Amino acid sequence: MAPGSALIPRLVDLGPRREALRDRFALSARPESVAGARRLTRARLTAWRVGQDTMDAAVLIVSELVTNAVVHTASARVVCELEYSGAGLRVSVTDQGHQPDGPRLSPASEDEHGRGLLLVDSLSTAWGAHETADGCGRVVWARLPSGSEAAC
Repeated sequence: MAPGSALIPRLVDLGPRREALRDRFALSARPESVAGARRLTRARLTAWRVGQDTMDAAVLIVSELVTNAVVHTASARVVCELEYSGAGLRVSVTDQGHQPDGPRLSPASEDEHGRGLLLVDSLSTAWGAHETADGCGRVVWARLPSGSEAAC
């Protein structure tokens, strides 16, 4: 298998003595793919020996971002990317179609829906979204600390 495949992560050179592990996987934009995204994320982060708190937060964030891509876009597939270095963990989910106004935090309410980005915001040190380079989708990303550092 080639580096960067689902089984062998790519090692990304960030300069002298700074390297990052990177993995990406694509899934059909279907509700059942959310569980697959959680499973693949947990497996990769376990292999990279990411701390339990960071791993649990990352799995929840990936779950929320994939769910949003499946529910709120016209995508046929979503791509998840994980990048881990001494600076922390970056997770991103890329979709193929998006609403023009992008993801927004919704005020808390009694509604069961709309709280996913509030969770992402509370579990990450930073998060955001931008259009893909070709303008045909959106990337939503979040950063998490690599150690026991708090997200606040």
